[in-house]
Amino acid sequence: MVKDEITVRVRYAETDRMGYVYYGNYATYFEVARVELLRKLGINYVDLEDSGIALPVAEMTVKYLKPAFYDQLLTVRTTVTEAQGVRIKFSHDTFNDAEELINSAETTLVFINTSNKKPCAIPEEVKLAILQKS
Repeated sequence: MVKDEITVRVRYAETDRMGYVYYGNYATYFEVARVELLRKLGINYVDLEDSGIALPVAEMTVKYLKPAFYDQLLTVRTTVTEAQGVRIKFSHDTFNDAEELINSAETTLVFINTSNKKPCAIPEEVKLAILQKS
């Protein structure tokens, strides 16, 4: 399985009135983690889009265990758990600066041909990159 991790410091604007990271902001953290994982595989998101391939999220589930707060340094560990057909699936585990697991998520993205907006097979270069790092 292909794995990577990123760190992100919680900005004040990402918190709600209770001082917690607003739950919707985790989707952005997961997106950053996926893009960076793909980048480390040699897959540039911009190049995919320029070649006529987009990757919209088809499904995302999150289990929230603990809150994160302003100025905490979070670590998002991301793994490609499946890549076949027209889909690629990722798991994400987010840890606070005390190394406590604060949430776990899964996202499924679908490869889309941007000209006809229909699902398409995973590009060969993406498959190869994942296989080589697995």
